[in-house]
Amino acid sequence: MKAFVELYQNIDRTTKTGEKSQALVNYFNQVSSSDASWAVFFLTGRKLRRLAPTALLKQLTIDLTGLPQWLFQECYDNVGDLAETMALLLPEVSEGSLDVDLTEFVESYLLVLRNLDDSATAAHLVDTWSKLSLDQKFIFNKLITGGFRVGVSQQMVTKALATVSGIDANVVAHRMMGNWEPSAQWYEQLIAQETADAMASTPYPFYLAYPIQEEVDTLGDIADFQIEWKWDGIRAQIIKRDGQVFIWSRGEELISERFPEIMTAASRLPNGTVLDGEILAWSEGDVLPFALLQQRIGRKTVGKKLLSEVPCIFMAYDIMELAGQDIRQNSMSDRREKLLSVLMPGQCDVAPSCRGTLSEHLRISGELQANTWEELAAIRLDSRKLKVEGLMLKRRDSVYGVGRKRGDWWKWKINPLSMDAVLVYAQRGHGRRASLYSDYTFAVWQEGKLVPIAKAYSGLTDEEMKSVDDYVRKNTLEKFGPVRTVKPGLVFEIAFEGIQNSPRHKSGIAVRFPRISRLRPDKPIEEADTLDQLRGMLEVYGK
Repeated sequence: MKAFVELYQNIDRTTKTGEKSQALVNYFNQVSSSDASWAVFFLTGRKLRRLAPTALLKQLTIDLTGLPQWLFQECYDNVGDLAETMALLLPEVSEGSLDVDLTEFVESYLLVLRNLDDSATAAHLVDTWSKLSLDQKFIFNKLITGGFRVGVSQQMVTKALATVSGIDANVVAHRMMGNWEPSAQWYEQLIAQETADAMASTPYPFYLAYPIQEEVDTLGDIADFQIEWKWDGIRAQIIKRDGQVFIWSRGEELISERFPEIMTAASRLPNGTVLDGEILAWSEGDVLPFALLQQRIGRKTVGKKLLSEVPCIFMAYDIMELAGQDIRQNSMSDRREKLLSVLMPGQCDVAPSCRGTLSEHLRISGELQANTWEELAAIRLDSRKLKVEGLMLKRRDSVYGVGRKRGDWWKWKINPLSMDAVLVYAQRGHGRRASLYSDYTFAVWQEGKLVPIAKAYSGLTDEEMKSVDDYVRKNTLEKFGPVRTVKPGLVFEIAFEGIQNSPRHKSGIAVRFPRISRLRPDKPIEEADTLDQLRGMLEVYGK
C-alpha cells in the first residue's frame, strides 16, 4: 500500500509525461504480480462498485471530528471533494501507518465491505481510518467512493507495461481490453512473452480520428482518402469467435444483451471475424435521434415494446480480424475489400442509407464520392439534414492503429448549433477546479422567466473562469448545499451538437453535448435566446 501511495504522489506532483512514465515503470518493476494487477485495475479507471453510502461516510466523519453538520458542509463545499475533505478532517494516526501490500489492503479493507450491513460497515471504516496515515486515508477514501483518478492515461500505463515486459504495446493494449479480474495469474499473462493468447471475447483497442482544425485541402489529394459519413451512435466492435458472438462498446462494456437483433445478425458471420462500427437507432432507412438510442443503452434487458419502438442496426466501417487472423496492419483499402466480401453489401448512395444482404440489422457504411474538396464541402452541408455529425476521412493506405494518432484518420464535423443563455446556477468543480465555481447551469427566456436548459463546465480559459467565479461569489442569491443561485447578469454562447424533445426536462427540450463557446459581455441578459427560438431549431434539426 505504501508503494501505491508513493506512486500516486509521484504522478500527482508532476505534469511531465516522462516522469510519470518512469514512476509507473519503477512501480511495476518492484511490486508483486498481484499488486501490479490491482494497480493496473485502478490506474486504468476501473472501479469497485461504491462500497459505503455517502450519507454514512459524511455522518461518520462528523461524529469522529465533533464538527457541527453546517461546518462539515462548509469544509466540503470549499474543498469540493468528499474523499479529500474526510481525509483532512479525520483524526491523524498517532503512530506510523498501515504496512500491508496493495492486494491485502484491497481484500481485507475494501472488498470486505461488500458483505457488511451499515452498522458493521461503520465499525470497519472507523477501525480502518484509525490505522491509516493522511495520504493513505485519502487513497482509501477515493477507492471506497469510486472517485479514484490520477493523471495518467490508459495508453501511458500500457506503454509502461510494454517497457517492463519487453513486448509490443499493441499486444498489451489488446490483452487489457474487455472484462478481467485482477490477479497474479492475469498480470503474468498480461506481460507474458507468448503473444498468441487472445481470448475468444477480447476486443481490439479502438483506433480514433483527429478533428480537422486546418483547411481540409491541406491534407493532400482527395483521391488518397476513403470518405464516409460520421455516424452519431455508439462506437462498438462485433466479435464472432469459436461460435460465440460478443458486442463491446468503446467504453469496454459488454453490451451484447441490449441489442439482441444485432446479436442474431452477427451470428451469421464467419468464425474469426471482428468488425468495427457504430450502433444506430434506425427505422425505415433513416437514423433515429440519439436520445432514443439512449433508452436501449440504459437497459440491461430489452423488452418487445422497446425493441419495436427503437430498432437498432450495426453500421460496419472496418474489419480487424478475418478467419482468425489479425489484419489491422493491412491497408484501409484492403480491409475495405475484405469487409465488403464479408457483408456482401448492396448499392450504397450518398444518403445515409445502405443495405447489406447478410441482414437488415448488419450493414456497411457507404463510401462517398467527390472529385474535389469543394465538392466534398458541398456534400458535408447535408450532414445535419441527414442526422449525421459530418464526415470521416481515412487514408486508403492507413493501417488500423491504437488510440488517437494524427495524420491518417480525420473527422470533419459540421459546425455545432448554438444559443445565447444566461448563467443561473453555479457549483464548485473537481480536482484543480475544486476551489472555483466552474460547473454552470444556463437558462433561456420563456414568458419573461428564465428556464434552465443546459449544464456545461468546459470552454473557458483559466482567466475567464476566475472572472466568472468572482461574479458568482459577489452575486449569490441562495445556497442549496454546494449549489449557488446566481443573480442573472452573464450571457454565454453555448454550443451543442443536437436538440430533441425531452419530457424529463422542465423546458421540454434537451440539447446534446453542451459546452461553453464564449462569454458574451457585449450582450445584455434581455437579449438572450428564448425557448421559442430553440423550438424553432427543434423543428429544423430535431425530431
